[in-house]
Amino acid sequence: MLSAPAPLDFYFALHLHQPVGNFGEVFEQHVRDVYRPLIAAIGARPSWPAIVHISGPLLDWCAQHDGRLLDDLGRLAADGRVEFLLAGYYEPILATLPRADRLEQIGWLTETLHARFGTAGPGLWLTERVWEADLARDLADAGVRYALVDDRPLLAAGHAASTLGAVFRTEHDGRHLDLLPIDERLRYLIPFKPVSEIVAALRARRSAGERLAIFADDAEKFGGWPGTHAWVFGSGWLDAFLHALLALQDAGEIRLVTGAQALATSARGGLTYLPTGSYREMEEWSLPRDASERLATLRADMRSALGDARVDGPDGIFIRGAHWKHFLVKYPEANRLHKHMLAVSSLCRARGNPREARRAIGMAQSNDPLWHGVFGGLYLPWLRESNWHHLARAEALLRYGQPLAVERRDIDADGYDELWVHGEHVSVVLAPHRGAAIDTWLLLDRAENAADVLTRRVEAYHVDAVAAHAATLTSATPNPADARQDSIEAAMHGAPSIHDLEHAHTLASLPPADLDVRSLLQLRVIADDVTPEQYELGEYVPLRSWTNSDLAVVVRAHTADHVSLDCLGDDLSLTITVFADGALTFAADWSAAVLPPQSVMALEVSLGARADIEVGCPAAAQWHRYDIVSRAKSERGLERTVQGKAVVCRVPASAHHAVLQLRVG
Repeated sequence: MLSAPAPLDFYFALHLHQPVGNFGEVFEQHVRDVYRPLIAAIGARPSWPAIVHISGPLLDWCAQHDGRLLDDLGRLAADGRVEFLLAGYYEPILATLPRADRLEQIGWLTETLHARFGTAGPGLWLTERVWEADLARDLADAGVRYALVDDRPLLAAGHAASTLGAVFRTEHDGRHLDLLPIDERLRYLIPFKPVSEIVAALRARRSAGERLAIFADDAEKFGGWPGTHAWVFGSGWLDAFLHALLALQDAGEIRLVTGAQALATSARGGLTYLPTGSYREMEEWSLPRDASERLATLRADMRSALGDARVDGPDGIFIRGAHWKHFLVKYPEANRLHKHMLAVSSLCRARGNPREARRAIGMAQSNDPLWHGVFGGLYLPWLRESNWHHLARAEALLRYGQPLAVERRDIDADGYDELWVHGEHVSVVLAPHRGAAIDTWLLLDRAENAADVLTRRVEAYHVDAVAAHAATLTSATPNPADARQDSIEAAMHGAPSIHDLEHAHTLASLPPADLDVRSLLQLRVIADDVTPEQYELGEYVPLRSWTNSDLAVVVRAHTADHVSLDCLGDDLSLTITVFADGALTFAADWSAAVLPPQSVMALEVSLGARADIEVGCPAAAQWHRYDIVSRAKSERGLERTVQGKAVVCRVPASAHHAVLQLRVG
């Protein structure tokens, strides 16, 4: 007589987080409507182990504004019923940080959990599930015993999908770390599908001989994403899910385990070495637009030729996107933020690592403004502003009492030197090889980057949304009664995931895109009949542009009050003066004789959305202003967001000279 298969160990972990700089009302709504009822439902079931990561920003907000969630977790901790997951305190992608910063971030959360709850667990939530090999050494040195990783890197390493229900081990530099691979299939089932489908999936894994199933994902899925609150709480899904799994445990079909229990008793997968990677969507989002479109076409062609089962199966893992870090190439704005953080972090350690400056740098390491996917991320100006704010705070502390100085170094790691002008009130980075572009203008007394602007781009999802809109125009008009019935049936079968919702986005036409990556000042010669509307939409061709010219830059004057830089290029001389109080002056001279008659020199200034800067244009100039508005994907659709503001001064090219002054308001 055949014996029944052993119980399937089921690991269920929740990631509760909000980014540094998010709105207080977002924290409040999620604590009230998602986190507290979710933890309460689990806490009401003594045989369900709570495995929780709560991020530092959320801990800080709760401690200051609403401590009831922390009290609930504290009661579970006192009863020994919660296993906390570590991470970087301010939710950095650990692989973006120097080793010392990684250890410090994890140490901050470890200390806080011990101080608040008396315990800190053995495992780690890996932010954005980004894995790089050297993390094994650093996590082990931080006291971490296991890390949750996406299952994709293991599949890409050649492991069969059927073998991933196990605890794997890796090592780096002689330090070892256990890995728990998160099951992508379960992430797409929970909480979006009926409980019966989830139960069937777990039973199928047990019947197939699998020993461990791992679910770990955002708690925001359980009521914070569009449409999920009514499904998870209103329809009774959560209670049914918890009841069904406890019934499976009582029947001996599954065993609910913590990470510590999994390490002790679950199946072992042996040694593995993972390639750099993250989850599938992130690898695809990091691709430039044209490459993203080529990948989508390739995948569609392969589906047509090989079928969905082959593409969605184990072989499909080899159809991959880019290195996750390519976001820093795709979006230079993210790269500048990241590299300035590295420079200030290094400066901080050289100055003895003062605590207040180090904490400010830690907050500036929050990952959200470094990338863009289905949520706003980089496209949310308040998150970029927050990171820059904390970086400026740190730099102000580190430069206190220092005179103006000029450094020549490759800050953004693009192979070209920049000039970094800094003092106790201002920090400016100028790129000679990009037309003397200034992208970082930190006003240290205000703790802001007045040049924090996002370039308008056509993203791959814009192209998809336009195609979706065109398809609706050629399809038959839907019957409202049919649409209502579809909604009823959808509600019976589950809630749409955020990836389902994004496929419903439509656009009538592509949004405006900028001609060049924006910087504080750009000089272009345009025809005199280009209207302000055409200029704003980018619907013109410059007659001449110095935006991407390689200018020779020399220091003309360096005093206690100011630094003047001469920037010389073909037919252009531009003198930029940085004043100790943060003000800037641009004096441009150009060769009018080589320009077409009746042409216009357009001097465009791009400023942060909330920067209070007075732009002084030449008296004879015509000028106009416009908001720099993007159309970006978010959980609510394709949203219009003001990314900055532009001032365009138009001077007859025959004038051959213009001076712009940027004064702090």
